[in-house]
Amino acid sequence: MSRAIDGTKRNNRRAKILKLAKGFRGDRKSNYRPAKDAVVKALDHAYVDRHDKKHTFRSLWIARINAAVRDEGLSYSRFIDGCLKAGITLNRKALSNMAIEDPTAFKAVIAAAKTALKA
Repeated sequence: MSRAIDGTKRNNRRAKILKLAKGFRGDRKSNYRPAKDAVVKALDHAYVDRHDKKHTFRSLWIARINAAVRDEGLSYSRFIDGCLKAGITLNRKALSNMAIEDPTAFKAVIAAAKTALKA
């Protein structure tokens, strides 16, 4: 039995890799072998960066909250401690959005945190 070297399975597999390599530079976009290596590396980076994105956004929210809380004379850590003692269960994303979009409500949260710290 002869060996099939130009079958549809092989072509489909190669076409799938080359489709994923669309937009790459040089041989990586048109030649299968370099494209395969580049696609594997790109997918690996994409996987890792999807998880890193969560850490990046959390640090952004913390920086925003810290900046808004400093105007009221508190540090970020003292504010979070006050929120825990006051029983405020808003997450950092919600607090960050509140600080930007609704400063009056955020000041009420800060006031509640301050009173909880004093008690």
